[in-house]
Amino acid sequence: MTRRLLSTALALCALLPLAAPAQGDISLKNEVQAAISKGLRFLVSHQNPDSGAIGDPDYPAITALAAMALQGNPESPPDTLAPPAKKAYAFLLASQKEDGGIYAKSLPNYNTSLALSALTMVPGEPYREAALKARRLVIAGQYDDNQDGKMNHPQDGGIGYGSKPPTDLSNTHLALEALYLSKKLLADDPDRQRQEPQLNYAAAIQFVSRCQNLSATNDQSWASDDKNNKGGFVYRPGDSKAGTEPLPDGKTAVRSYASMGYAGLLAFIYTDIKPSDPRVAAVKDWLAAHYSVTENPGMGPEGLFYYYHTMAKALNLAGIPEINRPDGSKANWRLDLSRQLFNLQNPDGSWSNPNGRWMEKDPQLATAYAVLALEHIARGL
Repeated sequence: MTRRLLSTALALCALLPLAAPAQGDISLKNEVQAAISKGLRFLVSHQNPDSGAIGDPDYPAITALAAMALQGNPESPPDTLAPPAKKAYAFLLASQKEDGGIYAKSLPNYNTSLALSALTMVPGEPYREAALKARRLVIAGQYDDNQDGKMNHPQDGGIGYGSKPPTDLSNTHLALEALYLSKKLLADDPDRQRQEPQLNYAAAIQFVSRCQNLSATNDQSWASDDKNNKGGFVYRPGDSKAGTEPLPDGKTAVRSYASMGYAGLLAFIYTDIKPSDPRVAAVKDWLAAHYSVTENPGMGPEGLFYYYHTMAKALNLAGIPEINRPDGSKANWRLDLSRQLFNLQNPDGSWSNPNGRWMEKDPQLATAYAVLALEHIARGL
């Protein structure tokens, strides 16, 4: 994928080939926009009038996700800040620490990565300077066990919730996204660009590859090429939130699951790995074979709205209009996912997951994820 230093991942979606939409697409786009608008009204109605936070203030990441949803609304004029968004961004700026991180008490990398991605969506100061400070913390969070750059430890090159291991693919792909989107902040200042710290991208790519069930490119002995897992991704090398499963040959597979599959695909996009690369082809094949909009394949209802957001973003950025399933059928993922989100939206405009894993019972978090997914769908129609 060629480098495009654009303001947001949402803007990347706008580069998809334009064509006159079919009448059905126009109807669907109107329905999608209506669901987006209801979701945004819910988020704004739950914004703290004093601090500007949306959701738990101890997790600025939730406000960052909501801010991205507000800024990404297809009906909003670009490069403008409506009052609720301005208040949300003010909260993010107020949450910035001396080390550049944007967090409260914990999870500095996770919170800062999402806040940094949000900051890239608004131009000018003080957002630019805050973003550059945040960028340094994200880069500093990359793990190198011996500080030698040799990537001997399985988790070398990855990024976790904080400055110490364990590292994981979820945090790593969010960090890679934030760094990808924030490159443009230094594009017009090459001298400063040379002075700023740089991520070890070779190490990051190695870490991502070590999270994939693909023995041809994963140098870890646990990687499995069995038909149920080959090409998919796990949470960290040798460790899956989906657990393990026995294989007919007596060995054990570390199970791939879909939300990490889309996170892995996004990590490859953000590091400019070509679509023809066997790692990219393999994860696309696994995701096509495990396509679903009713569950997070491998995890069922757990992490469902994180999955929807990551799925929509990855498929849009990869330029995949339809899923070619192994049986030869094609799935219109935008239509399928839209309908599913319409059915799950509550009368007050919110979404929530009855399964509380990863805080998804929190309607502010689940709603931000759902609105962001719908915004990717809207831009691709």
